[in-house]
Amino acid sequence: MLARSHSGALNGVDSSIVEIEVNVVKGMQSFAIVGLPDASVKESKDRVTTAIRNSGYKPQGELDVTVNLAPADLRKEGPIYDLPIAITLLKASGRIAEGNLEDIALIGELSLSGEVRKVRGVLPMVMAMRKIGKKAVLVPTANANEASVVEGIDVIPVSTLREAAAYLTHEIDIKPVFTDLSSVVGSVEGDDFSDIKGQETARRAIEVAVAGAHNMLMIGSPGAGKTMIARRIPSILPPMSVEEALEVSKIYSAAGCAKGTRAFMTMRPFRAPHHTVSSIGLLGGGTHPIPGEVSLAHRGVLFLDEFAEFPRHTLEVLRQPIEDGHVSVSRANASCDFPSRFMLVAAMNPCPCGYYNDPTRECRCSLQQIARYQRRVSGPLMDRIDIQIGINAVTPRDLASLKKGESSAQIRERILAARAIQRDRYRDMPGVFTNADVKSRYLEDVCKLTASGRAETQRIIDTLNLSARAYDRILRMSRTIADLAGRAEVAQEDVFEAATYRMLDKSTDSFWM
Repeated sequence: MLARSHSGALNGVDSSIVEIEVNVVKGMQSFAIVGLPDASVKESKDRVTTAIRNSGYKPQGELDVTVNLAPADLRKEGPIYDLPIAITLLKASGRIAEGNLEDIALIGELSLSGEVRKVRGVLPMVMAMRKIGKKAVLVPTANANEASVVEGIDVIPVSTLREAAAYLTHEIDIKPVFTDLSSVVGSVEGDDFSDIKGQETARRAIEVAVAGAHNMLMIGSPGAGKTMIARRIPSILPPMSVEEALEVSKIYSAAGCAKGTRAFMTMRPFRAPHHTVSSIGLLGGGTHPIPGEVSLAHRGVLFLDEFAEFPRHTLEVLRQPIEDGHVSVSRANASCDFPSRFMLVAAMNPCPCGYYNDPTRECRCSLQQIARYQRRVSGPLMDRIDIQIGINAVTPRDLASLKKGESSAQIRERILAARAIQRDRYRDMPGVFTNADVKSRYLEDVCKLTASGRAETQRIIDTLNLSARAYDRILRMSRTIADLAGRAEVAQEDVFEAATYRMLDKSTDSFWM
């Protein structure tokens, strides 16, 4: 007897449809899985047969079982086919009453006892099932919250193989789970900016960076407050839209990072990998490619502390995702595309000892040591960082006398107003949400300069000898600064302020000496 069901195959952060065909013939004892399965899929036959037996289903003598996973040219990976193979096998062998598998998809790994275990990538698979018109999908109970944000398809949590079979044969009723994502996105977390005293230049630069999603580098001596400032960025980030939340949640699901009772992303991600991270850990990849830190920071912030301590070859892999907003990973058996539209925030010391140009401490590094340290960050990568500022430490005496700065709520209010202007401006540009997303060919239309603004731009180009990329970034920052001020046109002061954030951008070997 032949039976069919459907499941999914993870491809990057998206999913393809896999049809499971099981044919059972009484005769010699055999169990074959075909359709380009990997080792973990081939092992399903042992897990499935043992789980069926331990779930209380009687053996039916010698059976010739053939499982086909179609399409045959798509590589199948992981244990996610255990549940659909088991259910389809039970139906094909007549051990469960006629169950309706036409409108239902199945996803899940089985233990030897018949328990349905959590798997990676459920959210994109459920979204793919909805696209082909499936009415319901059976998922592991541990994945139910993660999948519950998908509208238009019933997400049925099951804990055991026996429970899944009983639901399909209408012996029991399981209520579908659903979470209205629009009701939970928009929460804010993080320490408050009011804790920071002084550092007005850095606070303003952060506001501009977040308002336009611009990349930023802070350079200063140890104790200047670089990390403290960066760690407060989540408190001023704008809330994600429902579409962005689903997009980011898909990435975390594919990476297997969805955890807890609310296994979907409701806030913009803030990722801070250690400087010992590998290039694969940062960019993504592996034998079976999974998203890296740049993709886990999609639509959020990637914070790289001790920027110059990262291996240079690791930092260089950032150039493509910063410029293109996505990562292309090619392997012998797979080619994946991961989204990576993030805001880069980096912090570093100016020299090995950390006190070059510090007004209170003496630097003991030689000029050669300083130049060698600075060259750990290449010129082309620096060229892709919009805002580059120096930060000096606030003295203990000043800390005692200075008042608290603006709160995160006050800063966030201005950022939300600027983002609202950008959202309205780019409503007809798919995939463009902020000024940092705008392609170069649209900059002249987007950044309408006043006469004085145009003259200031020309003066800056002549004075700083900027690259074409740096010029474009100054225009984008000028547009953001004008948005924060509520100006329709970019004025002279907007261009001047934007240029001050590039003053470390030099065409010399040591880019801020």
